[in-house]
Amino acid sequence: MTKTILRGAAVLAAVLVVAGGCSSSPQPSSFKQKLVILGFDGMDPRLLERWMDEGKLPTFKKLAAEGGFYRLETSTSPESPTSWASFAVGGNAGKHNIFDFLVRDVKTYVPDLGMVRREMPSFLFDFVPMGKPKAVSLRGGTSFWVTAGRAGVRSSILTVPVTFPPEEVPSGVMLSGLPLPDIRGTVGTFYYFATDLSRYEEGNTEMGGILKRLVFEGDVARTELVGPSNPIISARMQEVRQKQLPHEQERAAMAELEAQRDVTLPFTIRWNRAERTATIEIQDATIRLAEGQWSKWVPLEFRINFLMRVHGMAQFYLIKASDDLQLYISPVNWRPEKPVMPISAPGSFSKDLYDRLGTFRTLGWAEATWPLNEDRIDEKAFMDDLYRAFDDRAQLILQQIDSRKYDLVVGVIESTDRVQHMFWRFIDPTHPMYDAEQAAMWGDAIERVYRRADLLVAEVVEHVEPGTDIVVLSDHGFHSFKHGVNLNTWLIEEGFMARQQQPVGDKNLDDMFGGGGQFWENVDWSRTKAYSLGLGQIYFNMRGREGQGIVSEGEEYKQLADELSARLMTMTDPKTGQRIVTGVYKRDDVYSGPYMANAPDLQVGFADGYRVSWQTSLGGSPPGLLYDNLRKWSGDHCSFDYKGIPGAIITTRKVTSDQVRIIDIAPTVLKYFGVPIPKEMDGKPLF
Repeated sequence: MTKTILRGAAVLAAVLVVAGGCSSSPQPSSFKQKLVILGFDGMDPRLLERWMDEGKLPTFKKLAAEGGFYRLETSTSPESPTSWASFAVGGNAGKHNIFDFLVRDVKTYVPDLGMVRREMPSFLFDFVPMGKPKAVSLRGGTSFWVTAGRAGVRSSILTVPVTFPPEEVPSGVMLSGLPLPDIRGTVGTFYYFATDLSRYEEGNTEMGGILKRLVFEGDVARTELVGPSNPIISARMQEVRQKQLPHEQERAAMAELEAQRDVTLPFTIRWNRAERTATIEIQDATIRLAEGQWSKWVPLEFRINFLMRVHGMAQFYLIKASDDLQLYISPVNWRPEKPVMPISAPGSFSKDLYDRLGTFRTLGWAEATWPLNEDRIDEKAFMDDLYRAFDDRAQLILQQIDSRKYDLVVGVIESTDRVQHMFWRFIDPTHPMYDAEQAAMWGDAIERVYRRADLLVAEVVEHVEPGTDIVVLSDHGFHSFKHGVNLNTWLIEEGFMARQQQPVGDKNLDDMFGGGGQFWENVDWSRTKAYSLGLGQIYFNMRGREGQGIVSEGEEYKQLADELSARLMTMTDPKTGQRIVTGVYKRDDVYSGPYMANAPDLQVGFADGYRVSWQTSLGGSPPGLLYDNLRKWSGDHCSFDYKGIPGAIITTRKVTSDQVRIIDIAPTVLKYFGVPIPKEMDGKPLF
C-alpha cells in the first residue's frame, strides 16, 4: 500500500537478537537446465511496449524477439501481496489467504496487517523474556520453490514479497522481502526534525512519519529518535485490554502505559550556520553532513533493559542548514548481520551476504515514498534513495547468479512500483497534481528506472551460464490515481452502513493500530449490512461471523450481494458522469480453496483514474463521494479492476498457452524442471 505503512499493535522489533540457523552449501545439481526469474513490481506493459518500440529498452526487446512479450493477468485484487502470493503458490487468494494488506478481527472489526501475525514472549517478573519473539506468516499454500526443492532443485529466492518470515527452502536459500518491517514493526516509519515545524505539526503523520520540532540553544539542539516499543509495556497494555475495565479506568491506564511504551535514543545536533553543515552525535557515531548530503548506514542499539538489545541502522540526510535546519532520518532497518529475528533461511544467509557485499537495506518497503508524499523530502532526494534501493537488490541477484550454486534464481525489485506511485503525475497531464515545469524535470523518471531494469537484465544475461532461460515479469500494471473514492461514505449514503453521529476528523495510522485512536468511529453495527476495509474489499456484517452481525447466510446474503453489486456498477462521477466502477466480483465467483472464509464478500474494481480513498482504508467516512488526489502518490494499482491492469511477462521461451496469468508461473517452473504439478494449483504451464 500501499502505504499502508502500517503500525502493528504488538511491535516485532522490541526483542532479543535471535541466533540464525547454520549455513549449508547446496548439493551438486542433477539438473542441466537453469532458470532465472526477475520480477519488477508494477512494471506496466503499455510503457514497456512503448519504450521497447522506441529503442529505449534494447535488452527487453531482444529477449521478447527471442521468446515473447505478453500481458500477464494479475490477481483479482491487484495488490502486490496478493499477486506475489498467487505467483508463489500458483493459485487464487482462496488458496493462499492473502486478500489485502489488511485483515480484520471478525469479532471486533479491528484491522491488522494481513501478511504476518506477531507473537511476543511473556516476561518473568516483568523483566526476563521467557522465550523469543516470533513472526508467523499468514500466507498458506505451498510455494513452487519448496515443491521444486523437495525434488532437488537448488534455488535462491531473493526479496520476493510475502516471504517474511522466511520459510525453509529445501536445497535452497531465501532472503525475505515485504512485509519485513523496520525497528518499530512498521512498513517504514521515517523521521523529520526541523526548526520551522510548529508545535501543532509535531507528532505522527497520516501514513507513518514522526515529526519533531527542533529548538536550538545557540548552535546545539538535543532531541531523540523514537525506536521500538518496549515489549514489556506492550504486554501490560494487552493485559489491561483483557481485563475489560470500565471505559474511563481503562483509558487512564492505557494513557499511562502509552507514555512509557517507546524506547528512544537521545542525540545531539550541532549546527554550523556559516558553513551550512550539521554534526549529529548519536551513541558512538559522529556524522557531519552538508546540505543535500546523505550519511552512510549508521548502526544503532536500542536498550530495552540490560538483558535486551535491539540492533538497527539508519541513514541521515541533511535537507537544509541555512536559515532553518531540516534533518531527515530513514526508517531504522534491521541489520543484515544482526537482525531482530531471522530474515533469511538458513538464518545465517543474511550474514553471509553481508560478509560478501557489505551493508544493504533490509526493510521490505525499501524506498522513501512516505516522506515524499508528506512533502518532507523532495523528488531528487527520493530518486537518489530509490536508485540505492534498486542497486541493493540488484547486487544480491547478481551475486547469487555468480555463485553458480543454484538451478533457479528468483529475485524481485520493487523500485519500478515505487517510482510510478510517486511520479505518475508527471506523465499524466490530466492529473490534478500535474505541473508542467516539474514534468520537464522529472517526466522521464519512470522511464529512467525502466532503463535501469533493462541494464540489470543485460548484466544478468552476461552473468548466467550458457543456455540459461530468463523470465522477466511484473505482478500488475499501473493506472492514474486522480480521484479518491470514499467507499464507506457511499455505503452510508446508500443505506448499507450506519453511524450514530458524524465522525470527528480524519483518521490516521494510530487509529488503525491501537495508538490511542479509534478505527471504526461511531459506526452503528446494529444497522450496518456492509463495510469496506482495505483497498476495495467489502465485507458483509454477517450474523454468526462478525461480532455484531445482522445479515444471514443463504438468501439474504445472496440478495445483498446482488443488490450491492448492481448499485456499485451505477456509481458515477457527479462532475463528469463517468463510470467509477467497471467490475464487482463476488466471493464465490472468484475464490476457491481452504481460505474462502477469510475472503471479502465483494471485490470492487475501479476505473482508471479512481481509487479507494486513503480515509476509507483508515476507517474513515468523510463527507462527499470523491475528492481530487492532491498528493504526490499519484499512480496506483490497488482497488482497480484487475481485468484492466495486467502485468507483463517477457520470456526467452515462446508461450504455448492461450492464457497468460500470474498463477501460471508456478506450474511453469515445476514443469520446466520435470517436477510433478500439485493438483491444488489453479495455474497451467506456459511452455
